Amino acid sequence: MSEKRRDSKNRILRSGESQRKDGRYAYKYTDTFGKVQFVYAWKLVPTDKTPAGKREDISLREKEKEIQKDLDDGIDPIGKKMTVCQLYAKQNRHRGNVRHNTVKSRERLMKLLESDPLGAYPIESVKMSDAKEWALRMRDRGIAYHTISNDKRSLKAAFYTAIQDDCIRKNPFDFQLNTVLEDTTEPKVPLTPAQEESLLAFVESDSVYEKYYDEIVILLGTGLRISELCGLTDADLDFEDRTINVDHQLLRSKETGYYIEKPKTGSGVRQIPMSEKVYEALKRVLANRKSATAMIVDGYSGFLFLNRDGNPKVAWNYDRMFQQLVKKYNKCHEEALPKVMTPHTLRHTFCTNLANAGMNPKALQYIMGHSNITMTLNYYAHATYASARAEMERLAA
Repeated sequence: MSEKRRDSKNRILRSGESQRKDGRYAYKYTDTFGKVQFVYAWKLVPTDKTPAGKREDISLREKEKEIQKDLDDGIDPIGKKMTVCQLYAKQNRHRGNVRHNTVKSRERLMKLLESDPLGAYPIESVKMSDAKEWALRMRDRGIAYHTISNDKRSLKAAFYTAIQDDCIRKNPFDFQLNTVLEDTTEPKVPLTPAQEESLLAFVESDSVYEKYYDEIVILLGTGLRISELCGLTDADLDFEDRTINVDHQLLRSKETGYYIEKPKTGSGVRQIPMSEKVYEALKRVLANRKSATAMIVDGYSGFLFLNRDGNPKVAWNYDRMFQQLVKKYNKCHEEALPKVMTPHTLRHTFCTNLANAGMNPKALQYIMGHSNITMTLNYYAHATYASARAEMERLAA
């Protein structure tokens, strides 16, 4: 019978354990891929003292327990060592066919991770408290709550993939952000009927903004997303049937210039009926349209809404215009427009008006181009006491 191996303190060493000449302990094991691996520690058991001048660490036996648990659970010993940045990059590679805006958003989040301590953490070491501290640091850097929320969602998805790949056991981003940060986002509210009427009257009579009157009428009467409006061409209008065909959006980036994108989902492809006001507004737009440049964007031409250079307008043109319009309007009206007033406010208003008028929710979902009914009902349709009472009286009649 062979003599049992012992360490310098005459303690029996277990299978796989050894002690080197410099006093450091080693443990040899085979990982889930059949490769031999080693871990080292200056202490054999937790009660040992770390030698002077050496970095404090857990004991070899504690490391053995962690390794055995990982082996029992099938945890990937290599995958768990990847950094948060590496994990996020891997997640993005697996979903490569995405929109231009998504690519830019990913690049922005990657830069944030690379400049933050969290990005260099091995994913096995990231605790929920680390994720919460990250959120606090992002807030201190001036990043908006909504953006932090979206970034947290992306990182949560990446860590969920790591769990599925047996790299880790728990998701450190599985927490409610509003338990860590105060949601300072200004609520998006629709225009009231009185505000809508007042805004249209103001725009129609203002020497600066009257040229935008028809575009505002169309947005309020169709619920189009601003990039869908910008993408409209002659071919999308059927005046005989009084319908607007929506199957693309026009966008522009600094890097690539103008480009066309299809709707996010199949639900975005739809036909919107023209009301009388929208019909007349579109007719005026065509009659007043200046000669356009012979611009063809990904096969599309004949855009309806042009800037002073004869080129198609894009979302940021309207964003800037709305900012100035609201400032001027609020200076001469007692009842100010909502604090958050963008072209999307008009889409919001359109949906709310139809919901309060009692439109069938599925029909409203179709017109809005929502992929699920929850968004139509919960996000856009702001019911009021008056509309609720009127509906109850209608049902009781």
